[in-house]
Amino acid sequence: MSRQTILIVVTLIIGIFLGWIFFHSSNPKNERHDHTGEASKATIWSCAMHPQIRMEEPGKCPICGMNLVPLSHSGTSKMDQGSIYLTKESAQLANVQTSVVSRQNPEKEVRLYGKVQADERLRQNQVAFVSGRVEKLMVNFTGEPVRKGQPLALIYSPELVTAQQELLEAAKSKQAQPEIYEAAREKLRQWKLADSQIIAIESTGIVRTNIEIQSTTSGIVTARRVNNGDYVAQGSVLFEVSDLSTVWVLFDAYESDLPFLKTGDKIEFTIQALPGLHFSGTVKFIDPVIDPVNRVAKVRLEIGNPEGKLKPEMFATGTVKANLDQYRDNLVIPRSAVLWTGKRSVVYVKQPGIEEPVFKMRMIELGPLLGNSYVVTSGLTDGEEVVTQGAFSVDAAAQLEGKPSMMNQGENIGSVEVPGKNQISTRSTSSNTPLVHYQFQVSGNCDMCKGRIESAAKSVAGVESAEWSVNSKVLQVQFDKTKTNVDVIEKKVADTGHDTEKFKASDVAYKQLPACCLYRLKNTSSLKK
Repeated sequence: MSRQTILIVVTLIIGIFLGWIFFHSSNPKNERHDHTGEASKATIWSCAMHPQIRMEEPGKCPICGMNLVPLSHSGTSKMDQGSIYLTKESAQLANVQTSVVSRQNPEKEVRLYGKVQADERLRQNQVAFVSGRVEKLMVNFTGEPVRKGQPLALIYSPELVTAQQELLEAAKSKQAQPEIYEAAREKLRQWKLADSQIIAIESTGIVRTNIEIQSTTSGIVTARRVNNGDYVAQGSVLFEVSDLSTVWVLFDAYESDLPFLKTGDKIEFTIQALPGLHFSGTVKFIDPVIDPVNRVAKVRLEIGNPEGKLKPEMFATGTVKANLDQYRDNLVIPRSAVLWTGKRSVVYVKQPGIEEPVFKMRMIELGPLLGNSYVVTSGLTDGEEVVTQGAFSVDAAAQLEGKPSMMNQGENIGSVEVPGKNQISTRSTSSNTPLVHYQFQVSGNCDMCKGRIESAAKSVAGVESAEWSVNSKVLQVQFDKTKTNVDVIEKKVADTGHDTEKFKASDVAYKQLPACCLYRLKNTSSLKK
C-alpha cells in the first residue's frame, strides 16, 4: 500500500471520529427536548362509533373503517372507573339525549276498550195481554222506531169476544147488580183495554173481535218474536223495544287497571265508527266481580243520545287520567330512560361538572307506569340528568369496555345458562333469584288483544313483565322460575281466548272476544296445540 493511500484512509477515519463526537454531543439535548414536547402534545385517537378503540396515531377504525377522531380528556379526571366516556361526536351519532329529573304530580293515563250498549233499564217487552191469533202486524221489521201508544199488532181472541158479551149483559142490569157490572169492566181493563174502548163497546153494543196491542214505551224495535197468523198465549213476547235516548258505554277494565279507577272519574272516549268526534262521561258503576274467562270488570258510563249517533255494539276507546295522590311530588322520568334486566331497573346518569358526555349506570326503584313515563320512588335526586334517548347505545359502550352494564353487574353478576328454543337468557340477581326471559307466539289482531294478553300474563304469580307485539305476534315475558313456569303462563293466556304455541283457546273463550279480536278467520296458519 502506498504512502498516499494510507494518508487518505487515516484522514477518513479522523473525519468520521470528529463527526461522531460532534453529533453525539449536541443531538441528545435536542432529541430530549423534542421528545418532551411531543409527549406534552400526545393525543389519543378514537372511533366515534366504537369508543373502545384507542390509538396513539390517527388512522382508520379497525372495526368499521371510519376515520379516527382526536379524543379530548379535559375534565375526565373527575371520572371514576365505572363511568362511561363518549366523545361528543359518538354521542351525536348515537342520538344520545338527556333530560333533567324533576318532581311532578303524577297522573296515570289508563286506556280502556269497550262497546256501546242499550240501557238495560229502558228495555221493555211488548206482550200479548190475551191469548189468540195474530191477525195483523203493524210493525214488521227490527229497527223500526215506535212511539208510546202506537198500535203494534191486531189479535183475534175468543176470550175477548166472550168477555165483551158478558159486559153487555151485565150493563143491562148494572143498577140491580153493580158488582157484576164492575167485575166485567175490570176484566177488560186487565187485558189493557182503555176506558174509552170499554165505553164505546157499551154505547154501540158491538162486540169487537180483534184487540189492538199498543206500545207501552217509545224506542227502537230490537227484536220481533211473532209473524202474521201465529197463535200466542197470554203474556207471550211479541216485540222487544229499547229506548236509545240514553245508552251505556261498557268498558273492559283489567285487574291491573282497577286500582286507578273509581266511581265519578271522567272518561274521554272516541267511537271507531265516528272519527273526529270526541265524547266524555263519568263512571257510574264498576262491576264488583271479575269475569272468570276474560279477567276483566265492566266499567259503565251513561251517555245521553238525543240524536241517535251512538248505536249499540259500536266499538269505543276511552282514556281516564287518574291522579296518584300517594305519589304526589315524586320524581318522574321518561319511559325510554329505563332499562330492564329482570327485577332490576337501571338508568344512565350524566356525571355533573364534566363538559363531555360521561355517564354512569345506577339502579332505581320504580312506582306505577304513567303512559310514557315512570314514577321513581328511590335512586335519583331532583336536578340530576339522565339519558332519555340512546340508553342502549351507552349500555353497549359499557359492555364493550367491560364496565357495569345490563349484562354485567360487576361483583353481583350471576351465571348465564344456555338459551333454549324460545328462551333468551336466564340469570340470577344478587339474591340468587333465577329470572327467565322467554318469548312465544300468541295469536291476536289489535291493541285490545295486546292489553288482554299482557294482563293475563302479568296476572300469573312470579311474572315480572310482559310485552306483546301486534306486528310480530310475539309475547316476551320475564318471570321467576321458582314461582311459575312457561306452561302456566301460556295456559293463562290461552284461557282469555288467544291461541299460543302450546295451548289452543277454548271455543267458549274465543267466541267471547270482540269482533275486532277474532283472529282465526284471518290466520291461515294454525298454531301448535
